[in-house]
Amino acid sequence: MKKHLRLLPFILPGLVLYMVLFMYPTISALYYSFTNWDGLSPSYQYVGWQNYEKVSQDIIFRKSLGNNVKFMFMVVIVQTVVSLLLALQIYKKSKINVMLRALYFMPTILSSVSVGFIWTFIYDSNLGALNKFLQMIGLESLAQNWLGNPAIAIFSIAAVQAWAHIGQMAVLFIAGLQSIPPELNEAAKLDGASKLGLFFRITWPLLAPAAAIVVSYTTIQSFKAFDLVFTMTGGGPNYSTEILSTYIYSSAFLNYAFGKAATASVYFLLLIAIITFLQFKLLRTDRVSY
Repeated sequence: MKKHLRLLPFILPGLVLYMVLFMYPTISALYYSFTNWDGLSPSYQYVGWQNYEKVSQDIIFRKSLGNNVKFMFMVVIVQTVVSLLLALQIYKKSKINVMLRALYFMPTILSSVSVGFIWTFIYDSNLGALNKFLQMIGLESLAQNWLGNPAIAIFSIAAVQAWAHIGQMAVLFIAGLQSIPPELNEAAKLDGASKLGLFFRITWPLLAPAAAIVVSYTTIQSFKAFDLVFTMTGGGPNYSTEILSTYIYSSAFLNYAFGKAATASVYFLLLIAIITFLQFKLLRTDRVSY
């Protein structure tokens, strides 16, 4: 017991920060979700489950939830697959691979707002580089208003989100690949294993912990893409790119319905927790043995 007490000063700063920056806001959001607080008045009323009923029946909330799920699936699939393929190509130590890692990682160090402005210009239907490039190579039929078309706007932003973080996820996969003992692959090759056999029998099972981190982190990123969406479309056109974080923002700071925004935040938190839990169960990281 005395030994544990001696360790308390070491964990106390982190514990205090965790309580102040995470637990207190979370508990406050849960409390305000049962009130009609407007964010300004010193007084407010307790309304019970009224906010939860209103938010769950709100068409815009449902649309933002659907947009977020579509956004998440595209980002998770594209970002995970492409970053894994990149990692498999550049995980071996060499000067060229080190240079490529730095090159692929560069978009990650840019702010999301900067990335949003850059890609808004690239996607511009009149002067954008993407449409100009498609016209130049004879594919002008594919040129369109990437952010103005409600059918594809959310996927256009998802592509930008994936582009910005592929290098970051590749670094995680590279760390996982470098931790795999080379003797395993050499022994499998001697036994006549093919490249696909090596990947599915050895590489992928041992990469499961890294894959779980990549998938869960990518999922959380996709739900927190407020700055990118807000910069590029602001949730439009016609709420086709509205996601949960922009819905919470507009409820709180544009409509002054902090109780409603807190309720949406609780739904937001529960959704991320459930999806992350299911992902970890699906990847079965607890069954991976080294």
